[in-house]
Amino acid sequence: MRMLPAESTLPDCVKGNRKSLQGQSLSVVSTESPAKHYCCYAVITVLTVAVIVLSVALSLPARKPEDDSNKKFFAACPRQWIGIGNQCYYFSDVMRNWTFSQIFCMAQGAQLARFDSQEELAFLMRYKGDFDYWIGLLRKSSQHAWMWTDNTEYKNVTSPRGQGECAYLVGNEISSGRNYIQRRWICSKPQSFTACVVPMQS
Repeated sequence: MRMLPAESTLPDCVKGNRKSLQGQSLSVVSTESPAKHYCCYAVITVLTVAVIVLSVALSLPARKPEDDSNKKFFAACPRQWIGIGNQCYYFSDVMRNWTFSQIFCMAQGAQLARFDSQEELAFLMRYKGDFDYWIGLLRKSSQHAWMWTDNTEYKNVTSPRGQGECAYLVGNEISSGRNYIQRRWICSKPQSFTACVVPMQS
């Protein structure tokens, strides 16, 4: 049996209890308070949980940044508008003068129709049917150049016919007339694009 250490080598907190320990079986004597034990248990528990969570996180496959090739972009035109190329078009079914038509288009965030290619012009001609439609071409007089409503110069090979200040589509050509004549109209504005992620095929 191991002997108890001499009085001089014992800590002060044990010296007073030495005599009471003699002659009895030895037991573990703790000078720590129970609160300290609970604190240690809590720290150990938190560290254990942290290790488990970190292990699970590291075992998951790394997520790759989304590849643009998996995204498809879809053009979005407002309801009752139709799209071609990068433009949306609205065809009215009532008749008004050129000024009213432009004001209506501006209220929709658009302008009277503009086309930037023969393909777009052919589309408008085909879609308009038998009706005449105001478009966004105007000029100050027959001696001035045709301009779009945003003040950019009209540079198409097809020049409007007639002596009027406001252009419209009639038959298979562009003609011009006076502002006060009642016609249908076409609005145009750039399409908005929405990105949709298409899942990769496995």
